[in-house]
Amino acid sequence: MRDSPVVVRGEMLRGLERINATTIVLQRARLADPLRGFWEAADVQWWWARPRASDELALPVWFDDAGPVAAAGLTSSKDEGPWQTDVFVVPSTVSPGEIWAETMRAADEYAQDSLEMLVHDTDTTLTNLARRSGFKLTDERMGTSWMDPEQRRPIRNVSDFTIADRTDRADRPHPMIARNGEHIEQRLQQCSLYDPTLDLSAEDTDGNVAGYALFWLDHTTSVGLLEPMRVHEEYQRRGLAHMLLTNGVDRLVRRGARRLKVGFAAEAVGDLYRGGGFVQTSVDRLLTRSAR
Repeated sequence: MRDSPVVVRGEMLRGLERINATTIVLQRARLADPLRGFWEAADVQWWWARPRASDELALPVWFDDAGPVAAAGLTSSKDEGPWQTDVFVVPSTVSPGEIWAETMRAADEYAQDSLEMLVHDTDTTLTNLARRSGFKLTDERMGTSWMDPEQRRPIRNVSDFTIADRTDRADRPHPMIARNGEHIEQRLQQCSLYDPTLDLSAEDTDGNVAGYALFWLDHTTSVGLLEPMRVHEEYQRRGLAHMLLTNGVDRLVRRGARRLKVGFAAEAVGDLYRGGGFVQTSVDRLLTRSAR
């Protein structure tokens, strides 16, 4: 049996270089275990889509002879609010305690607001590390759901609405500008996993955007992810969320996704995803620590 690669060095990385290294960590972690761990590589790339105060922080990334194996995660809120802490690690490489210690060091130096972290409810290691650092479990319970391609539902379209992607609408403003800023498209294009043909919008007969959904396909892990999706209030309760969901999942599968994933915070949204063929695999817990 081949020995595990040896961790040989740590580096302090910032900006897109850190995002790309963390992408590799999460890809290697997913290949090592099909369900373990909270985040996908596409999640951290989505966080890059909007400028944040934490973008240029120098944070540690650990390497073995094959590449990045662990990274400390500290991500500021889009607006004022809690900063998110994370431990990204390939199993059986760097001790989660070592990564957590570096994450807390960075949080104490840079984060002026409260802190939060999401964990699967069975992840006692991270939960205990956080609680020893002053985090408290909240009553909030969210969910992670997975789906195999053969479980997906047929495409559901809605009369008088069409699906378009960014290759169809490259001459128009990106539909997520209002919530994510004018640089959203430029920043998405910097992400290695971004595919404009999976960046979807639902439009009415006048070309008005009724909603949008961004799907990500990681060819390294063959995981397809949905993040984010939104239907504008005046267009809700018409089936447009199902339309976006089923069209996007179909595109993911046709491009090679072998497993599909989505997370949710509200039960009503969970019902939408379960109705689309997803099966909830975990209850996720939020831990928080007040500003110091």
